[in-house]
Amino acid sequence: MKLKKSPLAPKKFPTLPSVKGINIGTSVSNSKYKRRQDILTITFDSPASVAGVFTLSQMPAAPVQFCKKNIVNGYANGLVVNAGIANSFTGKKGIENNRLIASYFSKLINSRQKDVYICSTGVIGEQLPVAKIKKALKNSFLGRKKDFKSAAKAIMTTDTFPKASGKTIKIGDEEITIVGISKGSGMIAPNMATMLAFIFTDALIEPKLFQALLNLGVRDSFNSISVDSDTSTNDTVLGFATGKAMVGKNVKPMNNIGDKRLAKFREALEDVMKDLAIQIVKDGEGATKLIQINVNNASSISSAKKVAISIANSPLIKTAIAGSDPNWGRIIMAIGKTKENFSHENLQIKIGNNIVVKNGELAKRYSERKTKKYMKNERILIDVDLGIGTGSSSFWTCDLTEEYVRINTDYRS
Repeated sequence: MKLKKSPLAPKKFPTLPSVKGINIGTSVSNSKYKRRQDILTITFDSPASVAGVFTLSQMPAAPVQFCKKNIVNGYANGLVVNAGIANSFTGKKGIENNRLIASYFSKLINSRQKDVYICSTGVIGEQLPVAKIKKALKNSFLGRKKDFKSAAKAIMTTDTFPKASGKTIKIGDEEITIVGISKGSGMIAPNMATMLAFIFTDALIEPKLFQALLNLGVRDSFNSISVDSDTSTNDTVLGFATGKAMVGKNVKPMNNIGDKRLAKFREALEDVMKDLAIQIVKDGEGATKLIQINVNNASSISSAKKVAISIANSPLIKTAIAGSDPNWGRIIMAIGKTKENFSHENLQIKIGNNIVVKNGELAKRYSERKTKKYMKNERILIDVDLGIGTGSSSFWTCDLTEEYVRINTDYRS
């Protein structure tokens, strides 16, 4: 199935800084895709701090279960990712296949198995061809070292472009880099929205603090996006910190939330995560428009997010936006069905700069013509003011087109 590149794709792959202490390899396994790089291996010069957030699906894939068990250790020597087969709902054999791959790779890199992380993405219910993957792992690890662009391409499934983001900051006299890659196009919804993301930094940070920062960053990035309201069995975000940029004799690791060095690092980390998340939405299967929903003055942040999610996941709203139809009644519907509190008298809705609803009724100066013209843009902004509190939330989604149906009708062919 050949996919057209998303019209929302960036014009070019970003220029990324290097991250000290990591080694990237890719190779061809021919396990699902023929003659394309579909295996990614990452190794670290020395054990890296690791943090992770995983799908809340009650049917987590074998690699998710494996990573969740290993992450309590807090450190990583290597990462393996295969694209095409999710190793999900594969029973005891799938768990054993995951173990065989982890065991082989850990011996290859001279590591404990509990310091290796495995991630899979692709079709649910199919078994991994272990022999093919083992051969590909060896070729990836021993072959010519690759860059982040190769890494981002190797983890793609129905993605139409590789996704990456990077930042360089200064903490004291040290230059710190953060680089992330992600994949995702369909089966994307909050609660760890089939999505994978890997973030690498050469900052020196303790695992527990890194985990806390990742949890906070996920809330407003990967857990604030939706393509089709479906939560995958394999969703995973892993962060790795090598510490190699902060190796001076007197440099101490960042290990508590009160560390003054943390503010700049946290801001850069969250910027990278949000950029990656929005790129996933831009590559939503069949997407032609990026939609941002801001909900303000709700009774709480949680309430604001529930309203934003309801709007984002409404097929009626998403199809109306695909057709540039300013059918604002569907937004009213999506707010009402949440059963969240709002003020009928103070409710306000804007589409772009067009005030649609004001003080609980259709705005007197509302222009259907101007709003329809605005909705032909590739970026659509919906602002909702619930008029009862101070809670706010932002959420990103995309339109729903006939192409989404075509892609998912043919997905396994």
